[in-house]
Amino acid sequence: MSGSGTILEAMFAAGLEVALVVADRPCRALDVAEGAGIDALLLDRALYGGFRSSFDRDAYSIDLATLLAGHRIDLVAMAGFGTVMTRPFHEALPGRVLNTHPSLLPDFKGWHAVAAALAAGVAESGCTVHVATEALDDGPILAQRRVPVLAGDSESDLHERIKTVERVLYPDVVARVLRALADGREPASIATQIEEG
Repeated sequence: MSGSGTILEAMFAAGLEVALVVADRPCRALDVAEGAGIDALLLDRALYGGFRSSFDRDAYSIDLATLLAGHRIDLVAMAGFGTVMTRPFHEALPGRVLNTHPSLLPDFKGWHAVAAALAAGVAESGCTVHVATEALDDGPILAQRRVPVLAGDSESDLHERIKTVERVLYPDVVARVLRALADGREPASIATQIEEG
């Protein structure tokens, strides 16, 4: 996780067991984890080239996969994590890496999805929980929830309404995935149709 930690707080509030929190840059989520007595680790992108073109994505992906294996992690729920992982990471956790994104994918991929939705003049946006892959904001969609775009919405207004829905949807999807795994099914088996916010 990387960010304000509100999704992590939502995971705790939903009663989900969190074994480890890893961030790719310093952020409040690490403090939230430590405050809850959860192991919190910073695998800082700055040590691998930061956010420049020199970033060693493969080395970072391998080191993160190794770190997670050392903690016996078998399901990853990314939130605000600003790093797209490469093949070695996904091979270590095939189909077991989830992500949440503030748009109705496949529309508006990338870091500025909310601004892009507003610029496009769409009537609704929302959030998507999907299985992460090597491609940015791609992979099997597990659940989506709509959020209307209101007249006069600023980027921060719309993003906050999306995050409010996301804080309910994402923990629910993670819980469903955990039940599926306990039953011997893969995460993609819980895919649902788009839901109203």
